[in-house]
Amino acid sequence: MRAAILAVIAMLPSVAIAGEIEEAHRDAVAGRDSYWNCLAQEYQRDSNRSISGRDFTSLIASACPSERQNFRMTLVDYLSLQFPGDEAGAHLTTANNAIASAQKDVVTAFVRHKAAAK
Repeated sequence: MRAAILAVIAMLPSVAIAGEIEEAHRDAVAGRDSYWNCLAQEYQRDSNRSISGRDFTSLIASACPSERQNFRMTLVDYLSLQFPGDEAGAHLTTANNAIASAQKDVVTAFVRHKAAAK
């Protein structure tokens, strides 16, 4: 009986950590969705119809600063919990790459849509 109690007590920290990781994952997904939604709003602005792909690229690079930073922070937090042995710089690089990929996808869609409209 005592061994069973000790086994349950020993498992509690891992259950707590698993819950913390799951919560961090939900936060990172919410941060990603918020950033993507903001980028989508920028993409759909009527004022963008007359700008070049280069100007749109610059616009997207500076768009949604608070959403971008929130996504970066929540993703780094999640990765730090999920992979605690990795260097913090690696997590930041991963987050920055995810942001760059999102921006590239939006710019690519813009350029293709603009080319198709000609």
